[in-house]
Amino acid sequence: MPAEQPTVVLVHGAFAESASWNGVIEHLGAAYPVVAAANPLRGVASDAAYVRDVMRGIGGPVVLVGHSYGGMVITAAATDDESVRALVYVNAFAPDLGESALSLSGQFPGSTLADTLVSYPVSTGGNEVAIGQEPFHQQFAADVSTDLAALMARTQRPITEAALGENLAAPSPAWRSLPSWFVFGDADRNIPVAAHRFMADRAGARGVREIAGGSHVTAVSQPGEVAETIIEAVRGTGG
Repeated sequence: MPAEQPTVVLVHGAFAESASWNGVIEHLGAAYPVVAAANPLRGVASDAAYVRDVMRGIGGPVVLVGHSYGGMVITAAATDDESVRALVYVNAFAPDLGESALSLSGQFPGSTLADTLVSYPVSTGGNEVAIGQEPFHQQFAADVSTDLAALMARTQRPITEAALGENLAAPSPAWRSLPSWFVFGDADRNIPVAAHRFMADRAGARGVREIAGGSHVTAVSQPGEVAETIIEAVRGTGG
């Protein structure tokens, strides 16, 4: 019997939201079942627990796709879960045990994110951060139109500082036991391209697609390239 077709679960990162995957979903088309999860952006462990809830609701095999901080989440969510067939990192963090989004982005020079952030306290304790409206376009999405960047800036989802600093606590990162694919832009201003290359090499990625001139949001600016990477991952699982 042919293998059951996995559902593609898309997990957005900080300063984005589920609609950031719209172009990718359009390129995947009806042949690929897709769910774009609404990542809470509160903490790695709690966000991963939510994604596992989504996976249980699907009730079948999945390919997890994470953007940016969403890579932290899918790595944690896939731990010891037999329903996960593959991982796809889209301009995303692929952490090892004890690593956080902050530690990985600071491991290599080049990120200019910190200077663009605005911070404010939340009622549950601590602070959350967002990218300022004025620097958003060049920092986050330099390769999309001005109008689209303005819309994305207004609809961005803030993330807690605690989430950005939370280490992966899984006993072993899921990319050590699952096949992985990476796609990223070489002009990413949030995560240095050297970090992307390092993480893809460390994970022994089956496929790496580096997009010339691509910003941090290649899922928006180059959805076809991202969709092709996801299709490669699905086909690589026999789906």
